[in-house]
Amino acid sequence: MKRILPPLNALRAFEAAGRLGSFKEAAAELHVTHGAVSQHVRLLEDWLGAPLFERHNRRVVLTPAAKAYLAEIGPLFGQLAQATARYGFPETLSRALSVNAPATFTLRWLVPRLAKFRAGHPDVDVKVETSNEPVESLKEIYDVIIRGGPDTFYGYSMRPFLSEERLPVCSPALLERVPLRIPEDMRQHTLLHTSSLPRLWPDWLARAQISALRPAATLIFDHFYLTLQAAIDGIGIAMGPTALVSDDLAAGRLVAPFAGPRLPSRSYCTYVPDGKSEDDLVALFRSWLECEGMCLPSGKRDKP
Repeated sequence: MKRILPPLNALRAFEAAGRLGSFKEAAAELHVTHGAVSQHVRLLEDWLGAPLFERHNRRVVLTPAAKAYLAEIGPLFGQLAQATARYGFPETLSRALSVNAPATFTLRWLVPRLAKFRAGHPDVDVKVETSNEPVESLKEIYDVIIRGGPDTFYGYSMRPFLSEERLPVCSPALLERVPLRIPEDMRQHTLLHTSSLPRLWPDWLARAQISALRPAATLIFDHFYLTLQAAIDGIGIAMGPTALVSDDLAAGRLVAPFAGPRLPSRSYCTYVPDGKSEDDLVALFRSWLECEGMCLPSGKRDKP
C-alpha cells in the first residue's frame, strides 16, 4: 500500500518548532532562516488543512490537535536518529558548523589556521561565509559569528578571543629602496589607505606628532585586504592590524619599521545565538579560536 506522507522538510520544521516552542530556535537548530521555518509550517498546515500554531506576537503555541500530533511523531524523529547512528557509518558521518566572519579577517587570519582545526577534528565540516553586516542584520542563522567588539546583542552570547593594535607596516624590499629611519621619512613614501577606514593614518600621524606630514603619494583601496596586499607587494606603507599581519611579520613578508606609537583597536569576538551556546561543537570551535588568539605574536620587530 502506498504511504501518504506529508512534506518531510515541513514535518521536520514543525517538529523542531513544536518541541522548542520557538520558530527562531528551530531555525537555529536546523541552520535555516526564521522565514524558512515559518514557510514550512504554513506548507504543512495547508497540507493538513488545519492550523498547527496559535501565533502570539513573538511566541507560538501549539493547538491542542497539533500538540497531540507532535506527541506521536516526535518520538519517530528520535528513533530515526538512533537507527541512523546504529546502522550508519560513524567514521564517515560529519558534523557541520556554520561560521560568518569579515572577509579580510577570514582571508588573512582564519583560513591559514583552519587546516590545523581540521587536522584535529576531521569529522567537523566548517562552512565559512564572509560578511561585514552587523550581527543583528544578518538574515541567516549561524552557529558562530565573528565581529569586532565587545558589543552586546539581544539573543547572543559574546566572548572576545583576539586583540590587536594598528601600526605602519611595509615590505622589506621597500625599505631597501627608500629607508625609513624616523617617522618623518614617510614623506618620501606612498601611504596606502582604505576608503572604509579613513581615520587610520590621520590618527596615527597625530599620535606620532607629525600631523602636518605630506607623503610622496597616496593610494586608496575599497577593501582592506587589497591595502595589505599592496603593502606586501612593496607599493607603499599600510596601517596594519597586528592580528591580521602577524603571519606576514613572522614570515618576513612585512616589517614594522617603528615600535610605536600603536593605535588601539577593537577585539575580535564570537557571537553565538543563545540556543547554541551549550552546543558541544560550538564550544569546541570557540575554545579553539581563543587558544589560537592567545598564540598570536606581538607583531613587534626590530627597526631595519
